[in-house]
Amino acid sequence: MVDWVAAKSGGAQPYFLSLHYTAPHWPWSAPSVEAAAREREAVRSEITEGGSVRIYGEMMQILDAGIGRVLDAVRRGNAGGRRDTLVMFTSDNGGERFSKIWPFVGRKFDLLEGGLRVPQIVWRPGHIPAGRVTDQVTITMDLTATCLAAAGLSGAADYPLEGVDLTGVLTGAAAEFERTLFWRMRNRYQRAVRRGGWKYLKVRDREFLFDIGYDPRERGDLAKKQPALLAELRALWEDWDRDMLPLPEDEQVAMSNLSEMLW
Repeated sequence: MVDWVAAKSGGAQPYFLSLHYTAPHWPWSAPSVEAAAREREAVRSEITEGGSVRIYGEMMQILDAGIGRVLDAVRRGNAGGRRDTLVMFTSDNGGERFSKIWPFVGRKFDLLEGGLRVPQIVWRPGHIPAGRVTDQVTITMDLTATCLAAAGLSGAADYPLEGVDLTGVLTGAAAEFERTLFWRMRNRYQRAVRRGGWKYLKVRDREFLFDIGYDPRERGDLAKKQPALLAELRALWEDWDRDMLPLPEDEQVAMSNLSEMLW
């Protein structure tokens, strides 16, 4: 991959790279550890068993070194102003077993903030000021819109993008803005919608309402105190869901034995 980036950086044509590391991730293994074969029991979860903090740390070091080699190749291509490169680094979901998720509750497979919130680092010398920090609420679909805008392109007219271009917020040219985001998961039949600082969450048959601007740990359920707002956000989610494809039946996910984080 590093050789590919170096070759593309030295050429005249624009290039796009989507690089997905599978670690740190289950199975928890690292060069210093030889994974032992283990028979899987019916109630055993490969996601929540095995590994150690030391192994997780080693996996993180390997990730860091790999990303560093890619960025070194990008910087060589940018030398002398030959390239104008946008780099985005983020994750697809909240942390797993050994991740530090504080102050949030929940993790991967949860629509609690601990399962949804991930950090993102965006690097584009000459455009995005170094050290700039924003609390703008974003979602994965925004990456597509932002990358296209950086390249001077837009989505196909017959396939409108659901994400938004974040260039203005990243550079400081535009203010942060409020938006409404939706999620759903087969695991425990979860659904969620966030509008501004308010969040509607349903886990199986139980509904919750949180003011995550003041309660990011989602400890104070306001569903009974604000029934009208709860109904409004529920209706928003139902309207959105009507346009979505049906979720596939997946018994392995539906019967997940991950801890019930809310009670």
